[in-house]
Amino acid sequence: MAVLIECVPNFSEGVDMSIIEQITSEIKSVEGVQLLDVDPGKSTNRTVVTFAGEPEPVIEAAFLAISKASELIDMSLHSGEHPRFGATDVCPLVPISGITVDELVPYAERLGERVGRELDIPVYLYEAASKADHRRNLADIRAGEYEGIAQKIQKPEWQPDFGPTKFNPRSGNIAIGARGFLVAFNVNLNTTSVRRANSVAFDVREKGRIKREGDPINGKIVRDEQGNAVRIPGICKAVKGIGWFIEEYGLAQISMNLTDIETTPVHIAFDECVNSAARRGMRVTGSELVGLIPLKSMLEAGRYFLKKQKRSTGVPNDELIRIAVKTMGLDELAPFDPAENIIEYKLRNSGLGLVDMQLKAFAEETASESPAPGGGSISAYVGALGVSLGTMVANLSSHKRGWDDRWEEFSDWAEKGQQLSDRLLSLVDADTAAFNKIMAAMQLPKKSDQEKLVRSAALNAATVEAIEVPFEVMQVCMQSRELITFMANSGNPNSVSDAGVGALCIRAAVHGAFLNVQINVGGLDDKAYVERKLAEGKEMLESIDAWEQEVLQVVRAKV
Repeated sequence: MAVLIECVPNFSEGVDMSIIEQITSEIKSVEGVQLLDVDPGKSTNRTVVTFAGEPEPVIEAAFLAISKASELIDMSLHSGEHPRFGATDVCPLVPISGITVDELVPYAERLGERVGRELDIPVYLYEAASKADHRRNLADIRAGEYEGIAQKIQKPEWQPDFGPTKFNPRSGNIAIGARGFLVAFNVNLNTTSVRRANSVAFDVREKGRIKREGDPINGKIVRDEQGNAVRIPGICKAVKGIGWFIEEYGLAQISMNLTDIETTPVHIAFDECVNSAARRGMRVTGSELVGLIPLKSMLEAGRYFLKKQKRSTGVPNDELIRIAVKTMGLDELAPFDPAENIIEYKLRNSGLGLVDMQLKAFAEETASESPAPGGGSISAYVGALGVSLGTMVANLSSHKRGWDDRWEEFSDWAEKGQQLSDRLLSLVDADTAAFNKIMAAMQLPKKSDQEKLVRSAALNAATVEAIEVPFEVMQVCMQSRELITFMANSGNPNSVSDAGVGALCIRAAVHGAFLNVQINVGGLDDKAYVERKLAEGKEMLESIDAWEQEVLQVVRAKV
């Protein structure tokens, strides 16, 4: 698994795009870094930039961007709705794959040390990189904002981790940290009142609100024995939030940072805002995503809202995303484009894979003079079609009139089927990629003994992959039997023929994939491995043949 991280610096400039373009040009100049998103806000006078790549180039790009911001942004002239204390206000490092938050801490420390030493900017480490509990929370570090730095930085407990211990009037301070994936999420209200928006924010955010005697707004603050204000906690853990008015949209929002989307997912924060607003005579009209969101969050949201409707969740990812977008009104203020707003889609390699092609183009590509895609890819695709037919029967059964009490049972089946179909679709491209690796290995030089060894090792590894991919196609297809059998026996009787066609596709896919296993094992010297794969494959062929006949017998009795 590739080691990928994300960096999400927030720059205190959201009006002059020429400044932002100069900063992002520094990021784009670093090879191996992909600029994912640039999200400026005029009212906040702040721009959130997102880029990703392997750790070393990301750290370099982050330093260059911070350096350019310190040249171009004068904090003594800055004003905006969002709390801030530096030209580059905050610069978090976030794990995407192959690395943990804790493993990111040394990178945050290296970046912070360099910023403090070379740019003369006071640096505070926060979240996982923090050296003390009272400096872990960004809000505590930034309390007093830019205007309070001169006094705060002199206090022993607020000495910076790196850089000078004096006020830098032009650049201010910077917070650099390592944290989990944070989703910046704003919920729109049908009001212009900041006070009312705050009332919802206080209900929802973990920190809640200060407890008062009598009047919840003007009443005397309740304090504990130590004199600290007592707080009434909010509903959602790991959520920070405030209310504000956005002049360009003419509405108030609850602006939230979801700092742990495992604890409080986006859809739960949204629903709690809906509930709180309704109790206070307001209505949520939509929402807004700032920056990017993980695919998992969108899929979970789609399933959540479908379950509330008592509808099947076993639908394609695109449909889950569409449901999430429309339910939360993520497209109210601006279009929501999954290719631009979902991080995994944004990070996908440029160019379309086979599964992204239209049917006609896929068929024509298969028929072309190129040997790939070939039988392995087609077997995987036929298997995906077979599973999809079983999934379709499950979805139709879930929505069948008179079967309302069984919707969840069939929804679970449909979700399992969708997972199997998704895996088979991924193997369509994986099979072609494995073939291409064999061809690339065959092109390696083989003049010297060393070159021959390198070529042989590469060819062997590619051949094993070209065996394992179709073998996995067989295994996934075998896993689909339970779904199709159940649908043939107990699914919507009007769709029983579809279950039968699904069984035919699954058998064809298993036999086709095994042909690819057989033709590729001839290139290996590991006889034990070859014998094991062939034996296991032949067992699956016998099993799938018998199963197909059992399903067809059920289907023919019903049609």
